[in-house]
Amino acid sequence: MKRILKPVTYALAALYFLADAAFMAIAKPISDWLGSHVVLRRLRTWIRSLRPYPPLALFSIPVIMLEPVKPVAAYLAATGQMASSVVTLIVGELLKLVLVERLFSLTRDKLMKIPAFAWAYTKFSEARTWLKNTEAWQAIRAISRAARRYLTEMKKSAAVAFRQS
Repeated sequence: MKRILKPVTYALAALYFLADAAFMAIAKPISDWLGSHVVLRRLRTWIRSLRPYPPLALFSIPVIMLEPVKPVAAYLAATGQMASSVVTLIVGELLKLVLVERLFSLTRDKLMKIPAFAWAYTKFSEARTWLKNTEAWQAIRAISRAARRYLTEMKKSAAVAFRQS
């Protein structure tokens, strides 16, 4: 039984990391934009003034509150509400990742002073590096770049056609 469950567990973990990595590619630019445009100086100063463990609790809040979005989206999909499922998943994941990214960027140095967090973050980074080095990830990245170039060309063609009409 253990031999059967081990590959399934690895496959599910890889899918989970893949989904989070895909959403993070979208969430990181949003998070950076918010960090540079939304002025919350007092909140940012307060968060940075905290000692290591309070930011860990603060860092956990969006994860605890928004992680249940995945099962809710799965339930909506299972009941035939595909549009609601997709919207719920995308909005929930992006919101979670943007909040976590902003909090992490503000508190990374303090969080890394917590040995268990530093160990877990190192393991997460290793898993992410492994995933990015797989052939599947490289293929997805190549397809993504090709799709982005294609959409850019289509946008340019549409702009030219619009100007000529």
